[in-house]
Amino acid sequence: MLESTLGDRAKTLLTASGRSDVPPFMVMDVMAAAARIEAAGGHVIHMEVGQPAAPAPRTALAAARAALGDGRIDYTSALGIPSLRGRIARHYRDTYGCAVDPERIVVTTGSSGGFILAFLAMFEPGDRVAVTVPGYPPYRHILTALGCEPVLIETSSETRHALTGEALLAAHRKTPLKGVLVGSPANPTGTMMSREALTSLMAAAESAGIRFISDEIYHGLDYAFPAVSAAELSPQALVINSFSKYFCMTGWRVGWMVVPEPLVRPIERLQQNLSISVPTLSQIAAEAAFEGRDEMEAIKHGYQENRRILIDGLPKAGLARFLPADGAFYLYADVSPFTSDSFEFASRMLEKAHVAATPGVDFDPVHGRAFVRFSYARSADEMREAVARIARWLG
Repeated sequence: MLESTLGDRAKTLLTASGRSDVPPFMVMDVMAAAARIEAAGGHVIHMEVGQPAAPAPRTALAAARAALGDGRIDYTSALGIPSLRGRIARHYRDTYGCAVDPERIVVTTGSSGGFILAFLAMFEPGDRVAVTVPGYPPYRHILTALGCEPVLIETSSETRHALTGEALLAAHRKTPLKGVLVGSPANPTGTMMSREALTSLMAAAESAGIRFISDEIYHGLDYAFPAVSAAELSPQALVINSFSKYFCMTGWRVGWMVVPEPLVRPIERLQQNLSISVPTLSQIAAEAAFEGRDEMEAIKHGYQENRRILIDGLPKAGLARFLPADGAFYLYADVSPFTSDSFEFASRMLEKAHVAATPGVDFDPVHGRAFVRFSYARSADEMREAVARIARWLG
């Protein structure tokens, strides 16, 4: 009897919290399925994960090796190594013509760490925060885990799948919003916002007292026109960026935020308690990565060629409808002529054609069953082979 009672108590103690009950990030499940095929000897073309195939810049790798040679890797300031914060501020001056005080720069554990810090500093449990669909799933999932309510606003082809001020204020009038998060270039659509569109959206948010977060992780990977930073337009916007995408440093887990001045100290306190500091070796490499821009631009040109291959080739393979691919390295394709279940479509494509892509239900619980996201961050030869495999499979 005693053992039974203790066993029941143990089960109760090990019950997961309600806030942990968030959906999985489905792309990770696709990666696992692809790995099983590869373990059995199959050759999978990976278009499911938003990860550059290229390594970090040589300048970053050299700096990391030198730091390891010195032996000691200590904690840093919770806000980040001062020289890295200064170099990021210089990046805003050089790239956007925008003066940003280095004191407003916070180095983070990738953009993911930035989202957690930003949400904790800006919102209370129960606050409603607008995000667009289709959109990056962890926006919604992190907000939910922190007790906030993500408010999904659908986008349409009329606005090139970008959020407008009118749509934001319409959602705010229904039930007040505390914040809004937008990404440009966006994941999964590749859509970018023009200067005029971003200015109008930010003005609408400010007029209604809605706090503005700009996800700029794909800045640098712009093809249709130069990306605009929210840091150029308002000191009240909170900007999140990362070394993961343009600088090919996903596994280094280092990013940054440009923070409104009143939030610097609160975010510093949070970082002190949540992680003490961002990994030092990654910060050292990140600072040196800025000197590898020529190398990164060559990789970007490769993405442009991959984009061309897919835009030209997928319609011939049977996938003729996709959203604007202005930037990033994604193409969001409409598969509704073939299926009403994008998860099932992606599973069959992986099994039959050995091409891995991410089902749209990961990005859009409303209309995602009609879409699949292809990442074109790998080689041109792989993109050509992927198009040929899909054509044979759908043929």
